[in-house]
Amino acid sequence: MQRKAYVSGAAVLLAALLAGCSGGSGVGSSAPDSKGGDTGTTAPAAQPGKYRTLPEACGAADHDTLDSLLPGIQQITDETQQEKEYEGDATLTYDTDRRDGCNWKVESASGTDHLFVDFERVVSYDNAVSDDSKAEELYGAKQTAADLPEPATSTSASASGDASPSPSGSATAPADGNTGAGGDGTASGAPSAPTASASASETPAALQPRVLDDLGDEAFIDDKLSTGSSTAQQRTVTVVFRTSNVIVTIEYAEQPTASANTPNSEEMQDRARKLARKLADKLNG
Repeated sequence: MQRKAYVSGAAVLLAALLAGCSGGSGVGSSAPDSKGGDTGTTAPAAQPGKYRTLPEACGAADHDTLDSLLPGIQQITDETQQEKEYEGDATLTYDTDRRDGCNWKVESASGTDHLFVDFERVVSYDNAVSDDSKAEELYGAKQTAADLPEPATSTSASASGDASPSPSGSATAPADGNTGAGGDGTASGAPSAPTASASASETPAALQPRVLDDLGDEAFIDDKLSTGSSTAQQRTVTVVFRTSNVIVTIEYAEQPTASANTPNSEEMQDRARKLARKLADKLNG
């Protein structure tokens, strides 16, 4: 009887061990199934940009446009030299489908004009970031670096020059940079009308560096007046705009020969914006 009790106890112990092993294998077999389902999903790649190539920067502006921006070209009598000035100087680049730029610099009796056009096609190497989003990020950095002033509100009326003068007389100072320009016109492509440096050093509120709403997906214009190597003041107008994954930069500078003269802000901005609209149309063409 004692032997039977021993055998029965061993059988119970063996049965319990077998049941435990069977239960463990059942739990372990469910884990590979759930992981297999997760590894089969991948995040979709971000959309590529609209543009795959770029226009030729040195061929982006026609002769009429260059005549307006660089009036000294029309004063060149040598046809070979004149054609060379129209062609411009291409900037060094290793891939013209990623970046292409061109420089023009023309001297005349009244001063020196400089124009720079740059196309940059942005490509994102992050599958989670689209080309447009990357271009938007780079454009935002350029706008931040420009440090644009806050948009003028209450002073915008006096910027036109027809508001009543203030007691201090400061309201008339910004306006005379434009009244002289209106008299001679800009359609002929003549150099911007010079103004007295004392009054032109202040830019009217309507012409302050600002965001542009009518150009590309986003754009801004900057306007700086500085003294170069000579005593004459140089004005540089910069227009930057983004269309999809392409960023376009235009730098237009003018320095008069006479130190008492200052390039007119309104005329220069108007010429630079007209060029920018033509380049935007060229991209969309």
